[in-house]
Amino acid sequence: MLVTRKTGFLQKGYMIEVFKGLFITMKHFFFSKKVTIQFPEERREYSNRFRGLHYIKAVNGVENCTACMLCPTVCPAECIHIVAGERDDKEKYPVKFEIDVLRCCFCGMCEEACPKDAIKLSNIYEMSIRERRVYDKDFLVEQRGSK
Repeated sequence: MLVTRKTGFLQKGYMIEVFKGLFITMKHFFFSKKVTIQFPEERREYSNRFRGLHYIKAVNGVENCTACMLCPTVCPAECIHIVAGERDDKEKYPVKFEIDVLRCCFCGMCEEACPKDAIKLSNIYEMSIRERRVYDKDFLVEQRGSK
């Protein structure tokens, strides 16, 4: 037994479905919350737990790091490179402290491993890697004021 239906012009051309889809699109376009932000003018709010740009704590202009080599040891990305030196008072300090930002996965293991709380991750998320790829000690100590 063959069943046939009479279809009109609108059903043959799928016009009803086209108008339903157009109605749904217009409803979302005009009456829903906008999810896109206009970046330079609007800033996104991040959690306090966000891990961004590294910085080294400095007390009276002297970095708090004692070059104990724990942060490069625990770093899974192996992006931290330290060369240690010695001051006149027999205390070690980093002569060279570099972080390769393109290799860093911002896991925070270096921050947790540091016994002196010298290295920290700030909430600064705007890092242009065109300008510099490797952050040196001078740059990392300067960033403390920007936090």
